Amino acid sequence: MSRLSKGSLTLVGAGPGDPDLLTLKGLKAIQKADVILYDALINPSLLEYNPNARKVFVGKRRGFVKKTQSEINELIVHYASKGLDVIRLKGGDPLVFGRACEELEVAKDCGIPTSIVAGIASYSGIAAQHLIPLTKRAEHESFWVVTGHTRSGKLSSDIALAAQSTATVVVLMGMRFLPDIVALFKQHKRGNHPVAVIQNGTTSAERSLVADLDTIVNQVKLHKIDNPAVLIFGQAAEDPITHYKNLVEKEVLAV
Repeated sequence: MSRLSKGSLTLVGAGPGDPDLLTLKGLKAIQKADVILYDALINPSLLEYNPNARKVFVGKRRGFVKKTQSEINELIVHYASKGLDVIRLKGGDPLVFGRACEELEVAKDCGIPTSIVAGIASYSGIAAQHLIPLTKRAEHESFWVVTGHTRSGKLSSDIALAAQSTATVVVLMGMRFLPDIVALFKQHKRGNHPVAVIQNGTTSAERSLVADLDTIVNQVKLHKIDNPAVLIFGQAAEDPITHYKNLVEKEVLAV
């Protein structure tokens, strides 16, 4: 690709869904953008902060692809080559399972100046919303964040390793393989090992439940919990929110 000296690319993390969880730096970046390429998981109200920018939806979800990654890369180069400031607005934090490296590499190859604005990651923002401490002194002193599937669409082999640890384990994009993931955990954990499932976390469409390895698959089917959802395995999912557990189960039953 030819090198460019015009325009710029800024990757902005939009947070887990609640528009109030956008950072001030992210807000400022959006407000000065000429073009906003935005994902499916961002809150649409964030686009209202810049009514004059051109907005292009490039979201990807299982079973639905608006733009391929190659097409998104081409759009970045296309707009930046015109001297425009391009914002790539991503859910959560752009450097956590956000394909940021691919976009940064194409921009670098073309000489496009780049920057990154960190966002509140979905795993931490959603856990905080539900009073789930990912770490707790002397009990669960680390946590894993694992993707549910690899680029090839297969179950990530890292989950089998995470299941053997004493850490809190957060699985993103894992609903498709929930029975397989639970089976891996049951090789190393008892059936009453707590599991939380939170769909559309921090948004008005949020639905959630707390169960255990023995019951989580059936509970998810019963209450029709689906993507996009975060899975949290470990004592952290239950102990700090005993008072909250019955509340969320009632909310799910009422839906």
